[in-house]
Amino acid sequence: MCVVPRKRLRFDLNFSVAVIALVVTALDALTKAWARRAFATHAVHVVGAVWFRLQYNSGISFSINRSGPLLTSVVTVVIAVVVFAIGLQAASGAPAVGFGLLLGGGVANVIDRLAARPHRVTDFVAVGSFPVFNLADASITVGFVVLLVAALRGERLLNP
Repeated sequence: MCVVPRKRLRFDLNFSVAVIALVVTALDALTKAWARRAFATHAVHVVGAVWFRLQYNSGISFSINRSGPLLTSVVTVVIAVVVFAIGLQAASGAPAVGFGLLLGGGVANVIDRLAARPHRVTDFVAVGSFPVFNLADASITVGFVVLLVAALRGERLLNP
């Protein structure tokens, strides 16, 4: 009979990653629905160089791969599954927040793309000449930065 120490059989899953991802996905869906209604006919100046302007993106960030929304969706789903699998093992604190933001933003954009006809993502935040984006895009960027900063500070990103 093979005896395995208990510690090796224990799984430390961080469900806060899933909770953060669900919150981001829900907030993104709400803001996109609001933007499609509020800015369908006109843009609104917010402050300084910030505008709310409705735009649709059939590609990924910065309109890359506009001609292949199905391929974009498949690749994004695969990446989301990998981030979810890794993220559930995230260490508490900043790593869990970073993985949750990445996952939530990715899933939110996939849902938006698949629900829309034609398949494209709703963008509505315009800042100067920077490409128009949405809450999911901002979540992905902030999540990446949080993970990068945590890694540079020497924090453990995953539970052992």
